[in-house]
Amino acid sequence: MQLQGFPDPVERHPGFDSVGAGTRIAEDVSVFRFGEPGDVVTIGCDAVLHRSVRIVIGDTRQHTSTGLHIGDRVHVNVGAYLSGEGGLRISDDVLIGPHAKLLSAGHQIDDGTPCVSHAPLTFGEITIGKGAWIGAGAIVLEGVRVGAGAVVAAGALVREAVPDFAVVAG
Repeated sequence: MQLQGFPDPVERHPGFDSVGAGTRIAEDVSVFRFGEPGDVVTIGCDAVLHRSVRIVIGDTRQHTSTGLHIGDRVHVNVGAYLSGEGGLRISDDVLIGPHAKLLSAGHQIDDGTPCVSHAPLTFGEITIGKGAWIGAGAIVLEGVRVGAGAVVAAGALVREAVPDFAVVAG
């Protein structure tokens, strides 16, 4: 079925190790990864990744949790940034709003390195629970768990765990 404004269904996409049946991925979705091949970037059935979504995995040998696993019926809107460097698991039926950013890696800033770009990387797996909604422009930082059915308001910055069915803003 042709849906206006949705990408066409695909069987595969560059950078993904597996793509579930009925999944739609826009042609300009980009995946940055290198290192060991494997089951590192996966997406389930009937999911949608809209235009200009950027996925960053980096070096698959850099951290034990490195990878991105997207469940069934997940909808990622335009311009979202998904970092799987420290691990990112998105459960079934999750909505991710336009320009949301899920950042599972960062740079250590307290080790005395005078240039942040040379500082060691930090990692923390992000988990998004079933049926959660990450609003437009929201930012979820490394190591955070967003609970099942939780709502992260548009523009929110999330630095700590969000309980199941909670609504957080700010």
